[in-house]
Amino acid sequence: MNKLTTRIKATGAIIILVVTAFAFANPSERYFEIAKNLDIFATLFKEVNALYVDEVNPNKVIKTGIDAMLASLDPYTNYIPEDDIEDFRTQSTGQYGGIGALTSKIDGKIMIVMVMEGYSAQKNGLKIGDEVLKINDIDVTNMSRSEAGDLMKGQANSDVSLTVKRFNKSEPLTLNFKREKVKISNVPYYGMVTDDIGYVKLSEFTLDAGKEVRTAVTKLKTEGAAKIILDVRGNPGGLLMEAVNITNVFLPKGQEVVATKGKIEDHNQVYKTLNQPVDTEIPLVVLINSGSASASEIVAGTLQDYDRGIIIGQKSFGKGLVQITRPLTYNAQLKVTTAKYYTPSGRCIQALDYSHRNADGSVGKVPDSLKAEYKTANGRPVFDGGGIDPDFDVAKETLSPIAYTLFTKGHIFDYATEYYYSHEEIEGAKSFRLTDAEYTEFKAWLKDKDYSYTTQVENNLKKLEENALEENYYEDIKGRLKELTETLEASKANDLDDFKDQIKTLLEEEITGRYYLERGSIETSFDNDQDIAKSVEILNNPAKYKEILSKK
Repeated sequence: MNKLTTRIKATGAIIILVVTAFAFANPSERYFEIAKNLDIFATLFKEVNALYVDEVNPNKVIKTGIDAMLASLDPYTNYIPEDDIEDFRTQSTGQYGGIGALTSKIDGKIMIVMVMEGYSAQKNGLKIGDEVLKINDIDVTNMSRSEAGDLMKGQANSDVSLTVKRFNKSEPLTLNFKREKVKISNVPYYGMVTDDIGYVKLSEFTLDAGKEVRTAVTKLKTEGAAKIILDVRGNPGGLLMEAVNITNVFLPKGQEVVATKGKIEDHNQVYKTLNQPVDTEIPLVVLINSGSASASEIVAGTLQDYDRGIIIGQKSFGKGLVQITRPLTYNAQLKVTTAKYYTPSGRCIQALDYSHRNADGSVGKVPDSLKAEYKTANGRPVFDGGGIDPDFDVAKETLSPIAYTLFTKGHIFDYATEYYYSHEEIEGAKSFRLTDAEYTEFKAWLKDKDYSYTTQVENNLKKLEENALEENYYEDIKGRLKELTETLEASKANDLDDFKDQIKTLLEEEITGRYYLERGSIETSFDNDQDIAKSVEILNNPAKYKEILSKK
């Protein structure tokens, strides 16, 4: 072996050692491994594209690969291609160009399910219950809801026409609209639940959410509100800074709200309230449930940590991760998880550990044995690793199979439409109730409708029969199985009466929405809302309220 060969081999060995050390020194310096795998990916796709038996759509195949890669990290790290940017902006800003109408696919038809107050849809005569047949003369009857929705959206000040089928009209109607900038309200409703208890429904955390809550609480106080219910049930979160602004309505200036901690230390940050509050003393209840996530949990958790309000409802979702967006080439974007957030007591409420997956790829919840205890300002115990635990846990009412079926098959919706066109006006939303005679009419209306459904008991009974056949017990128990089946069928025949209250509530909320839009549906729900009932009970008992927050 000559000196040159030896020197080359030695140099090669040094290069390999240097590259290896460089690649694995730390995550930010693994450039070689990144370059190598990107090269493999590119050459692999080139071969597949050239040799695969059918034509390959590069956009679809590569996006599938990107989505699968990001899904292996967590559900919140997402690739947003240029075609989806507008939808993403709508989610983050609450703004889009449109007419102010919401659609849904019901029984295979694209139906108008809500009209927003003050926008073109309402001003130009569009009605809840209208079936959309065409948009700008384009037939949408076989389109998905999202495809039809995209046709309705567009640049502000542009024209769009909808051809609709209306319940009381024999021929379709063509309505013309001017698109405008539509802002989805973060606070779709605020009002008085009782003479001195104000209620604020917060459904989004887009731009100006803090201002909207501040305005709502300020106005409610002028209307006599001496106590407040803040409802974040079903709110999936949004902008972190808006969570800070909302807590600032009830907390003094300069209070820590949330801290974010991630891999890049320079990006770690502590967020504090920046403004003067509206009221730091007014008794407060925050409503949460399993659909309350992220920014909703920051608000609930921070107010709980400071013992500033009582949390009522069900355990929240448990999303303690923070995302930012980064621009990519060709106008695409990456939404990437960069940190975890921590409430003032020091707890992170993230429920799932995506960094330690099970052998099958599934993700487990943080076990109770690993959850740490923290203390609120008054020394009450709170825990990390599993969402926000309410101070009062109110059992969630389960929708009966018949009520669920009537709702999902569109029968509740369709009956509300017919009711609207046969009743010129109704009482105010808070007081409107279907009479027993009207409910009897609804049952008669259902007679020629398909609302067949299978209960869980029926599924279990069928499974029992299958197991009995498989294990040769069927002949011994078939008589009892028959008796159980007949008893169950007889019981189901009474479901319209047994679950009358639940079905009437759904009907009343849908009907009042026809007359008073979203405000009506929300107000009608007050009397049947167990979370609100518990809130009113506690807020009307100052001694109990104080005892809960001071308990150690």
